[in-house]
Amino acid sequence: MKTFAAILISLALAIGGIAAGIDRATLVARHNPVVRAVDYDSPLTVGNGGFAFSVDVTGLQTFPTEYHRNGIPLETLSRWAWVQDENPAGYRLADANRAFTHPDGTVHGYPTNSSSPAGEWLRRNPRNHPLGQIALEWRKPDGTPFTPADVREIEQTLDLWHGVIHSRFSLGGKVVEVTTACLPDEDTVALRIESDLVASGELAVKLAFPRGHDPKVKNTPGFDWTQPETHVSELHGPRQILRRVSGLAYAVSLSRATEAAGAPHTFRVRGDRGVRTLELAVNFGRQPRAQVAADFARVATHWPEFWQRSAAADFSGSTNPLAAKLERRIVLSQYLMAVQMAGDVPPQESGLTCSTWYGKHHTEMLWWHAAHFPLWGHPELLARNVDWYREKLPVARALAQSRGLRGARWAKMVGPDLRESPGGNPLIVWNQPHLVYLCELLYRSAPTPATLERYGELVQETADCMASMLWLDPKRDRYVLGPPLWIVQEIYDQATSQNPTFELAYWRWTLGLAQQWRERRGLPREKSWDDAIARLSPLPVKDGKYVALESTPDTWENVASRHDHPSMLMALGMMPETPAVDRATMGRTLDAVLQHWDWATKIWGWDYPMIAMTAVRLGRPEVALEVLLRDGPNNIYLPNGHAPVRSDEALPANAPPGARRREIAVYLPANGAFLAAVSLMLGGWDGAPVEHPGIPRDGTWVVQAEGWKPLP
Repeated sequence: MKTFAAILISLALAIGGIAAGIDRATLVARHNPVVRAVDYDSPLTVGNGGFAFSVDVTGLQTFPTEYHRNGIPLETLSRWAWVQDENPAGYRLADANRAFTHPDGTVHGYPTNSSSPAGEWLRRNPRNHPLGQIALEWRKPDGTPFTPADVREIEQTLDLWHGVIHSRFSLGGKVVEVTTACLPDEDTVALRIESDLVASGELAVKLAFPRGHDPKVKNTPGFDWTQPETHVSELHGPRQILRRVSGLAYAVSLSRATEAAGAPHTFRVRGDRGVRTLELAVNFGRQPRAQVAADFARVATHWPEFWQRSAAADFSGSTNPLAAKLERRIVLSQYLMAVQMAGDVPPQESGLTCSTWYGKHHTEMLWWHAAHFPLWGHPELLARNVDWYREKLPVARALAQSRGLRGARWAKMVGPDLRESPGGNPLIVWNQPHLVYLCELLYRSAPTPATLERYGELVQETADCMASMLWLDPKRDRYVLGPPLWIVQEIYDQATSQNPTFELAYWRWTLGLAQQWRERRGLPREKSWDDAIARLSPLPVKDGKYVALESTPDTWENVASRHDHPSMLMALGMMPETPAVDRATMGRTLDAVLQHWDWATKIWGWDYPMIAMTAVRLGRPEVALEVLLRDGPNNIYLPNGHAPVRSDEALPANAPPGARRREIAVYLPANGAFLAAVSLMLGGWDGAPVEHPGIPRDGTWVVQAEGWKPLP
């Protein structure tokens, strides 16, 4: 029997086919990242969506301290490995509650106190766990370990078409060649190392296992090598290492024999004497495996199939100076999202490159993380994310019930158990409609009774909770959203915020979508939903422009209200045009954002694509392209395709020369939002007035684009 993912792939191919007009192999290959010097900002990654392995210029994780200190860390991460500290105090979520008064006068507790002992423990637990490091080991003639300065004649390429990293360099005058890959359907790193140093026994592979991340650091923590006695790395036969740490047990299975290397939690693998090639497979899993293999052939089959099924855009005939930049960012973002953002548990904002927010999934980011997948020909990768929510419906139902709501309420910052994490998070609501929108994208990819059956309950209970989150203001005879509420633009008072522009528009539209799902399933419309749609408050406008929210309508009068996300634009851009939104008012709002928004104080990587989507829907492609590709704060993309988030904090006094501080080393919502924006620009939407509506018709663009699924 076919899995639902296989059905999605089959239907996508049947509906759209594999277009043959663009030479995808050539298109993808011309954007292969190439590294010719030690660059701490450019580690390269292989992965399968739920497991990833990032490497330095040696093709392994040989210099983790230098990369973490100066750029992007080198990690081996999955979405199934989580640890949890002991909880002797028995902390419960209610222990982090603060009281908020609802409009009807009732008082409810929400776990917003993150600085209390309970809040700190609940926020840090559970947290993701680094699986281990795989490095090269070689000592210089004086007996000291080699450093980045000893790696010469570097030539490293990520072959995107085949999903393989090729690294060539020299150590002590001897050439070393390393091939690195990740198997597409299991969490196995495949390695091939070729050198005379292997044959002589001088070059080996070292495996090392930290206690975990430093739990005191929320974003981009280093490894914790202290207290080696508190965790276990145990040889179980010559080819298996069994790990136990903080409630997590997992196995590391190898294709070759390994031995203890002397230091705690450290092991070594050597090649055969006289043989210059060492081939090694390292599998990480919940259970040990008797057989693992460095199956490069499977990798070489998987990635060309992925690219052939992907939508593609070729701008090679264009004279516009932005064409090459746009094309490269498309290809690299497609690769990064595929290797990092579709695992057993939906992703964290840094994917599988490093840990942020203790590895937890932020549910309000799900649309930016995954909506692009079906638009680019990969609905099965969105389905992996959404299916986790299906499995967690009982948890979401319980949360809704605890707050006096119907249906299923989705928590905001969650680990694999969907348990809320204390902070401002519980009062965010714009995560709630995402599931309706994303299920609709899956239905558009596979418009079948099976899709309705699979996701109908998810849509129903999500929407029912949305309707129950509104309250009827008897003075206005209007339904109102909030307070308490934390809107998309996270700068307003949660206790008083009411009727934000985007959230109101999103509520009205997705409740309507949910009614369509009921009708497709042969069910009558929900009367309470229709009543909410009919009597929902209008979008707040002041001086001819949309403001962030009705309760504090000072967006265009107070510069302190013009930083962070300009979320009022999302009501036409991410969303389609609806009767609730006035185009002329939105146009004036876009102009005001472009002219008066405080980009320097705070802006995020997904804001640029979000603004571009509004410009495209308003028929302003020149504006969309300029904003999308602007070299502004947090919109600078690195050679490997990543977009870091800066930090305003000063470096510590003892920081080494040249060290830089980043709040977040990599930020994948930027890449996902970028792909969503490009899909709107090239693939359009239902009823779009022209082909490729986001590309200016100024004579500088030659566009070949195929394989698109339009947005609503």
